[in-house]
Amino acid sequence: MRDNVRLFLRFLLVTAGAAVMALNLNTFVSTAGLLPGGFTGISLLLQEVFSKFFKIHVPFTVFYWGLNIVPALICFRFVGKRFTLLSIWAIIASGLFTDLFPGFQMTDDIMLCSIFGGIVNGFAISLCLLAGATSGGTDFISIYVSEKTGHSIWNHILVFNVIILGIFGLLFGWSRALYSIVFQFVSTQILNFLYKRYQKSTLLIITDYPAQIIQVIREITGHDATLFTGNGCYQGTERKMLYTVISSDEEDKLLRSIKKTDPCAFVNILQTKMLKGNFIMKKQD
Repeated sequence: MRDNVRLFLRFLLVTAGAAVMALNLNTFVSTAGLLPGGFTGISLLLQEVFSKFFKIHVPFTVFYWGLNIVPALICFRFVGKRFTLLSIWAIIASGLFTDLFPGFQMTDDIMLCSIFGGIVNGFAISLCLLAGATSGGTDFISIYVSEKTGHSIWNHILVFNVIILGIFGLLFGWSRALYSIVFQFVSTQILNFLYKRYQKSTLLIITDYPAQIIQVIREITGHDATLFTGNGCYQGTERKMLYTVISSDEEDKLLRSIKKTDPCAFVNILQTKMLKGNFIMKKQD
């Protein structure tokens, strides 16, 4: 029962992300004539090519769904079944919402559209990611590679998107392409800020209850810890310190549980820039 409720909440969050993404496409992106990165951008690019050069209007969903088939199958096999099914729903919903939602103009300032469109786009994708899904396209590739390597590759995807936008610039003008790069850069930074699964944090925990804290770390993160024994210089008494590395998105939940187990625990959280060794992440479900 509890698992079904959690799955339903994930479904609602993915649906919300798809709706926000579609609204963004029909407002900021459409108003400024921007081209988002990834398969969304490729779909819009193909749609515009067919419209301009062949005078044929092809629905957004035809290109968008078609491009996502192969990445979806790969993630279904190697990442997780629920993860992929929710991602497929995000793809279907965002495609339908984009074709069904009416467009409206909030501002005709292209720079404002680029910045705020990027913010909204990053937020929409983050909603899907936080629900344990993706918005499709290059996000499938990002998650697959990140799950295999344990490192975020959003900035690498940004480089790929800039290449797509360069093609867009050659065909339809550099002004729109450069504004689209601003849009994509802002979106990528929002993603890096909101979604921290592939970022790492180091915790140094001084506690009088090391056994209980180790159990809490294992239950919440699936990771273990190393126990150090030292002397507190102020009181000259023996103290226990735990050292562990976790995914940054688990910080808040773990810290609350540590404080509940030992209200007097002293916890220092450090951002981990680089990690070498066997760091096993929880698999997406």
